[in-house]
Amino acid sequence: MTTSVRGDQLARLLGRWHALPGRRRSPDYAALAGAVRGLLSDGRLALGVRLPAERELAEALTISRTTVSAAYRALRETGHLASRRGAGSWTTLPHGHRVASSGLWTPDDDLDMIDLGCAASAAPVDLVPAARAAADDLPRYLGSAGYHPTGLPELRAAVADAYTARGVPTSAEQILITSGTQQALDLVLRLSVPVGAPVLVETPTYPNALAALAARRARISTHGLDIEDGWDGEMLLGALRQIKPRMTYVIPEFHNPTGHLMPTELRERLVATAHSTGADLIVDESFVDLPLDDTAMPPPVAVFDRHSRVTSIGGMSKAYWGGLRIGWVRASAPLVQRLAAIRVGVDMASPVLEQLVAVHLLRNADEIVAARRAQLRFRRDTLVTTLREQLPEWRFVVPRGGVTLWAELDGPISSALSRAAEDVGVRLAPGPRFGLDGTLERFLRLPFTLPADDLAEAVRRIASVRHDLDHAARPTWRTPVVIT
Repeated sequence: MTTSVRGDQLARLLGRWHALPGRRRSPDYAALAGAVRGLLSDGRLALGVRLPAERELAEALTISRTTVSAAYRALRETGHLASRRGAGSWTTLPHGHRVASSGLWTPDDDLDMIDLGCAASAAPVDLVPAARAAADDLPRYLGSAGYHPTGLPELRAAVADAYTARGVPTSAEQILITSGTQQALDLVLRLSVPVGAPVLVETPTYPNALAALAARRARISTHGLDIEDGWDGEMLLGALRQIKPRMTYVIPEFHNPTGHLMPTELRERLVATAHSTGADLIVDESFVDLPLDDTAMPPPVAVFDRHSRVTSIGGMSKAYWGGLRIGWVRASAPLVQRLAAIRVGVDMASPVLEQLVAVHLLRNADEIVAARRAQLRFRRDTLVTTLREQLPEWRFVVPRGGVTLWAELDGPISSALSRAAEDVGVRLAPGPRFGLDGTLERFLRLPFTLPADDLAEAVRRIASVRHDLDHAARPTWRTPVVIT
């Protein structure tokens, strides 16, 4: 389904298009065409979007229609715009270029590689005592078959209590325990998104969410996040009204990969607009436990839900340990039962012992998560300092929470840089992995979950190969990387 962008919206996205560095001597039409291409390559302007009519854009930019006509013609010549008489003009990429969005996995068999493709931390020291305590609790469950499709009652209650403490009254019956947040997303999509249904996602976004949507053969539309300001509320809500998606997937808390935090007002308006358009919301709260710098947290999106439009998913991978594989869904009790019925056909239930470990970790959540935040804060600051020293031309906003930093590079070199970095022992997740159709080549996600010394060394190695890219040898085939 094609969406459209109004003249005033595109003008806001373009900003100071006529004064971009390196374009001062270019004709206005060439500068305008170049600015639109930049929006496409960065993912701020999605593919398949109908651009405003020439007259409308000319009025919004206060320039002549002739300039806009020439810019559109230049975009058609480079393959960034397709036009049909009577139907308008919509954004494309040259030669139908398309990059797969799914994250691929490879064994962790290269101990000398500094892996910045995986945005997850090592286990906390509290894990072993929790596992021992869980083993002591295990005999209580050995007399049964061990299948609990909705999860152990005590773990469901612990997760429900955490939601209630955040201001969302929740009962254990509203919680489904899953094998990680990814399974939580997959189950909700299986239930709620028919094959071919329209969905709306942010761009950039979590690549394995795109993979799950692709598996459902959903028709994906995107809303672009700005590197500095995050969500453009008017454009996000406008896309909801135009597309009327069956489902919208958002990451409002320390968004992966940009690190942005959605403001309270937009959360409330998002829920109201979803209700008015008949769309359901999947709210991924994977990073909600990880505010840094004493960041004040907005209320959960579910606080504003009055019509059971919001399904929240989360888990223990980011604040605790990815190897634990404990996630959950918070929804209405009837929806949880429907999800459990689907889940039985997937893997029956989550392991009892791991759920008991999770119970013990959650009992000490305040202490464990506080230590994790302090660790991440130090590592983030090390990464930021080293980036500013080694690669001062890169632009980024220091994230106020989460585990990732989203950097705008000094050129559309993300994939090439990732290939070159592997030669010096650094594995990266290039920008196009977080979007659709080959965009986001100017961006790179850098997690700060590794030890500070490793992060500083990784940046130094990246800087050492950055300036050789223009003369790099022809790339060879690479083993796919882990993206989490």
